Amino acid sequence: MHAPVARRLGDLAIAVVLAGVGVAEIWVPLGSVMGEGSRALSTAVVVVVCAALVFRRTHPLPAALVALLAWPVVYSVSPVLVLFWGQFVPIVVALYSVARHGNRRQAFIGGGVGAGVLLFFDLRVPELGEPGEIVFHWLVCTVAWALGQFVRGYEGRARAQAERAVAAERSSREQALQAVADERARIARELHDIVAHSVSVMVVQAGAAQKALDDPAFVGTALESIRTTGTTALDEMRRVVALIRDPDAPAALRPQPDLADLERLVAEMDVPTRLRVEGDPRPLSAGVALAAFRIVQEALTNVRRHADAGSVEVVLRHLPEHLEVEVVDDGRGADAPSGGHGLIGMRERAQMYGGSLFTDSRPGGGFTVRAVLPLSPATAPEESPA
Repeated sequence: MHAPVARRLGDLAIAVVLAGVGVAEIWVPLGSVMGEGSRALSTAVVVVVCAALVFRRTHPLPAALVALLAWPVVYSVSPVLVLFWGQFVPIVVALYSVARHGNRRQAFIGGGVGAGVLLFFDLRVPELGEPGEIVFHWLVCTVAWALGQFVRGYEGRARAQAERAVAAERSSREQALQAVADERARIARELHDIVAHSVSVMVVQAGAAQKALDDPAFVGTALESIRTTGTTALDEMRRVVALIRDPDAPAALRPQPDLADLERLVAEMDVPTRLRVEGDPRPLSAGVALAAFRIVQEALTNVRRHADAGSVEVVLRHLPEHLEVEVVDDGRGADAPSGGHGLIGMRERAQMYGGSLFTDSRPGGGFTVRAVLPLSPATAPEESPA
């Protein structure tokens, strides 16, 4: 059952129960009945007042005005009975409802009308003019109205907090997606520079080889085809990458870094940093070397900005089937602030080559970043003959 339907049925049940008890109070009669008046007219007023409470959520102020003013208006025209269940309790429910479900303006209008009704009873109804009765109905009605105000304010703050949490989660998700897109664009631009260099070399070599041949028609035609295809591919790649290149970004004038630049990167750290190489270094593809360099660069940047470390160690492990990059610091570990989107970028670079990225806090302090980059068949070492 939907919540609005359940609430409407609940309000209807409250109204029916109060009306039934109020009518029984008149006709049984119960000991709570006071004063003299027409029982039929009193019954009609009970039904009208309780019927208004059905709309106490959807139309809080009109429902409260009907419940509050029905008795004083009728009492001013013709004497009616003074009731507890059929009169006082619906007034209390109406005051709570207008403060709980109405806006601030409606709540104060309802509260003001309620105060006027209580003054009317104090001055015009002898049975309710005794000091004990005055203190009782003023206290109960004031508490009901104040409770409605409190609940409305509490739920408003809870709703606002939930909305802020949803907005923050949505913003965080959007920022993460944007970070992934930005990092992929950056990777694509860097790979473009690598591939463009390779294709340029291919084109130059093909042209030189063609000129060096005397006149072998078949080989010359093949070399011409290589140069034409390479030039076309280079042009097409430039067009594609132009779609994702930031027009405001400066053009790259230097070749992309590789593992040979790690010593310079380590030397520029303002934290004592040591580079250690394990295993037998071997030729790597330019893309894998660039990915390893960027992962180390980003990890060291996070150390400098967030870790408050006393020392850092960078380890390159050349293993038979993969290259392992590890950056370990002795900083604050899990207590350090987030490194922003750096981990996203490192993970994207590792996954692009079928690798993985692991991060973990060290016991006693410190943080470890380890990337595993599989070697392609072309760069993996050849197996020794049996």
